[in-house]
Amino acid sequence: MTWMAWTLPTALFFALIALLLAGMTVYELRRPTRLQRGFLPIATTRGDRVFISLLSAAFIHLVWLAVVGSLLPVASVMSAAWTFTLMRWG
Repeated sequence: MTWMAWTLPTALFFALIALLLAGMTVYELRRPTRLQRGFLPIATTRGDRVFISLLSAAFIHLVWLAVVGSLLPVASVMSAAWTFTLMRWG
C-alpha cells in the first residue's frame, strides 16, 4: 500500500464512498428503485444518478483545478449542490 499517499483527506474520501455504497445497498433492499424520468435525457434509477453524480463531481473538480487552481472547497460545494439537484430532479 506504499504506492498511494494515504493522507487523512484521501482516507475520508474512500470511507465516505464506501459508506455511500453501503447505504445505497441497504436503501435499495428496503425500498427497491424504479426508473424515473427527470431533466436527464434518459430514464434512470437511484444508482444511476449516484454514479452520474460521482462522475460529475470528478469533472467539476478537474475543471475547477484547470481554471482556478485553488479553493477546492468551493468546487466541493458546487459538486454537492449538483448531486442534490441530480438526485432530487434528475
